Amino acid sequence: MNQLVECTPNFPEGRRPEVVAAIREAITSVEGVVILDQHSDQDHNRTVITYVGDPAAVEEAAFRGIAKAAELIDLNHHQGEHPRIGAADVVPFVPISGITMTECVEIARRLGRRVGEELGIPVYLYEEAATRPERANLENIRRGEYEVLKEEIGSNPARQPDFGPAKVGPAGATVIGARPPLIAFNVYLTTDEVRIASKIARAVRHSSGGLRYVKALGMFVDGRAQVSMNLTNYRKTPIARVVEFIRREAARYGVGIHHSELVGLVPQDALTDAAVWYTQLDQFEKDQVLEERLYAALRGGEAEIALPEHSFLDELASGAPTPGGGSASAHAGAMSAALVAMVARLTVRRKKYAAVKEDMWRIIEQAEALRAALTAAVEEDAAAFEQVMAAFKLPKGTPEEQEARAQAIEAATLEAAKVPLETARRVVDVLELAAEVAEKGNTNALTDAGTAAALAKAALSGASLNVRINLTSLRNEPSAGALMDELTSLEDRAAMLVERVRTAMQDRVGPALAQF
Repeated sequence: MNQLVECTPNFPEGRRPEVVAAIREAITSVEGVVILDQHSDQDHNRTVITYVGDPAAVEEAAFRGIAKAAELIDLNHHQGEHPRIGAADVVPFVPISGITMTECVEIARRLGRRVGEELGIPVYLYEEAATRPERANLENIRRGEYEVLKEEIGSNPARQPDFGPAKVGPAGATVIGARPPLIAFNVYLTTDEVRIASKIARAVRHSSGGLRYVKALGMFVDGRAQVSMNLTNYRKTPIARVVEFIRREAARYGVGIHHSELVGLVPQDALTDAAVWYTQLDQFEKDQVLEERLYAALRGGEAEIALPEHSFLDELASGAPTPGGGSASAHAGAMSAALVAMVARLTVRRKKYAAVKEDMWRIIEQAEALRAALTAAVEEDAAAFEQVMAAFKLPKGTPEEQEARAQAIEAATLEAAKVPLETARRVVDVLELAAEVAEKGNTNALTDAGTAAALAKAALSGASLNVRINLTSLRNEPSAGALMDELTSLEDRAAMLVERVRTAMQDRVGPALAQF
């Protein structure tokens, strides 16, 4: 299944179309990103852009959108009804299909780190990505808005950002996170008295004792009092229940509902649930909707042809000299890193392991970086060996040609030794992470940590063989001895790390699982 992520960045700009257009252009400059909706409001002075794509494309588009907003929006000159602390105020990632909430949290963390380091913007993580319980709620981070944050960020420990500097410039700060689908829903009243909207908002929102999964503020928009809301779980607190609550509260003050509006997109099920409630279709089934039955029929009628894939293992088993042992070692190392990431992911969301949550996030990020590097090394090792073979095919007729050929072979062989040595370095780094998850991670996944260590150990052995065979083929390379010394040091370090894994498994589970 293809992975699909939604991102709905909010920008405090709804009055300058040229600025919104520039931000939108920055987002769509990433191939594979599709904008589904754009909602701009002049009174709020705010724009919400909804777009989808594969995780990598959505993450890059978010960065470009934040960078462009920081360039064009100055919070020192911004006014609007909606709370805000940054030029790219809030950037949430929503899992749509083929991707988990944990993976969206990882996207938020990677993006947050990059925004902090490359753009110099303070970043706060919220909702599912929050590093502190009080930061799960966006309103806690936004309290006092940009003006108060600017004064407190350098002196108040509670305002210390998760990434980036503890100071704000004209672009303010950015809040990045991961969450389920959210419905931005506003109800306009038949009055212009904001105090009534504020009282109703206080009654309906969860933080003041109202409905669960409802956040609300009273505002003055388009000449009317408005109850502005975010519904964070429409399945547990449906739209109809919220509307009827507001209708009854409004009646207390002698006013009614004039109309309501959506900001951005809404899941189909949310509107279906509202229709079912109001029409009292108690026996309703989802497949009674004509379009649902039609889409199901069309999907079922599509013939899917599974084309055979030429896998890495097929290539490894072929009669070609590449890929070979070096590539296989890198592949084993990548599998080891993947298992380490898996154990960390199985740990990071468990309350039982809350004390090591940040350690697990760090391990996930490092393991994924190592997995990507080791995956790339599969091709790099094959390419290095092909260069050796190409050097041996050079002409050797004249003395000059013989010397040129010998030098080419020497250079290619040295490179063919350096590539698996780099694999060995990375594999030992993976072993370090495997030891850490074995010591701190979810005990239910301890055998996976052990398997990761076993794969890393095998990967190191294979890489070492390839380093040695190439180093011993060199004639007059002065660095060969230093490379061999480094390899020996890596092997010694790996042996200690494997022992750490064994010890952790024995201490946490028992001696029977410490044999590998």
